[in-house]
Amino acid sequence: MKRNRHSLAAALSSGLCVLAAAALLASAAPAAAQSTPEVMDVTYNKDIAPILQRSCQRCHRPESVAPMSLLTYEQVRPWARSIKHRTGLRDKPEAMPPWYIEKDVGIQRFKGDISLTEEEIAMIAWWADNGAPRGNPADLPPPIEFTSANEWQIGEPYLILSSPDIEVAARAPDWWGPTGEVLTGMTEDRYVAAIEMKEINNAEPAPDKQTVGGTYVIHHMVLTALDADGKPAEDAATSAGWPVHEVGRNADFFHPEAGRLLKAGSKFYFPSTHLHSNGRHTIARLDIGLKFHPRGYEPNFDLKRIGPSTPYIDLKGMEAGQEFEALAPLMENTMLTIFEPHLHAAGVRMCLEAVYGSQVETLNCAGYNHSWVTVYTYADDAAPLLPRGTILRTRAWFDTTPANKNIADPRNWTGMGHRSVDQMLLHLGRGIELSDEEFELAMAERIEQLDLQPGQVVAGCPLCPLAGGSDTSDAADADGDQQ
Repeated sequence: MKRNRHSLAAALSSGLCVLAAAALLASAAPAAAQSTPEVMDVTYNKDIAPILQRSCQRCHRPESVAPMSLLTYEQVRPWARSIKHRTGLRDKPEAMPPWYIEKDVGIQRFKGDISLTEEEIAMIAWWADNGAPRGNPADLPPPIEFTSANEWQIGEPYLILSSPDIEVAARAPDWWGPTGEVLTGMTEDRYVAAIEMKEINNAEPAPDKQTVGGTYVIHHMVLTALDADGKPAEDAATSAGWPVHEVGRNADFFHPEAGRLLKAGSKFYFPSTHLHSNGRHTIARLDIGLKFHPRGYEPNFDLKRIGPSTPYIDLKGMEAGQEFEALAPLMENTMLTIFEPHLHAAGVRMCLEAVYGSQVETLNCAGYNHSWVTVYTYADDAAPLLPRGTILRTRAWFDTTPANKNIADPRNWTGMGHRSVDQMLLHLGRGIELSDEEFELAMAERIEQLDLQPGQVVAGCPLCPLAGGSDTSDAADADGDQQ
């Protein structure tokens, strides 16, 4: 018998508090051991080069975003100690690669994860501390063949659109405003499966600015789809909206059953753009790469924006560890597909928690760097399945001391605002809402995917231990019938 809304409510009230507490303990793994490799024969060719190929070279190569190339031993060797330091920061704001999920709490399976394991971090440290040996040339993997400087994370796009050119003077003040529109050229309706946005400009990296901000002039650009009549193509109050381009942002992959519709005759409009000078006269544009679902595809779900967020931020100057939070209830059963912290320059960390009754489960914590805005897309078998009534809570930490290199002037009070020197506390996550029957099916699929045993808890799925128990189901249905 399929469970209905009453069965879910009964399960939530009868057993969820205990299960959530157990899930919290199960999902919070012990802190990673700071060990060194047992066999002290780490070499560049055998051990370090594969790590760099997987997690570093997409950015660290000629004409890409990083300030130095790491394609060959000769290029890597001078940076060995710096690589040790930056990778050893793990989830802190200055860590490399820019993937800040904390490994000792919450869900750990994401699409496109470029983070390093503790073993890899230890190998890099041993290698740097022991002369950065090159090793046997036969151990060196073949080089990655990048098709161009503008390699796409989503693969070769089906369609690339470009914003109007933007000109920024060498010493121009920050600027906000609309920056035009671009026709998509669409002759038929198509659903978008993935989107990636890149700034293209004529600026060469300045020798005294070894940062992303020293290369780019577009800090963020908001994207809105308009139909052939120039009206918004979707309801802003209920839609998740299109992703916002932000400096350092990785690609967005939408839920496979919730593609975004791009209509025939539509255009993209850029209602809000934040520009800043990089010290050189620069002409820039935003390139938007799109991958479509096959013709005939129809989504089964609408993609929703999943908070919570708050405008109530009151940051003192010269103070680390300032904490603020936001809360929002889930009015429907929800599968959360994307975890996306969004703070501003003072932000250094955010946690997303799910409150079930009196129990709190930390779904994820991540460091934050406003120069590398990162989107975390959950693996299909790890996306949180949260029943209606769950309260989501974001907790964010801010640092306004000189230790935070993103702060322009650490002395000033700051509050909510759109400028980077102002503050925000947003969770720009996305997800889909599920009926009771869909929610039951999703939990059954999760149990099968992970081969969960009866009563076994799993992070982010508080009702999974109850989903397959016949006694619980019968009791819940009987309780629902009596109501």
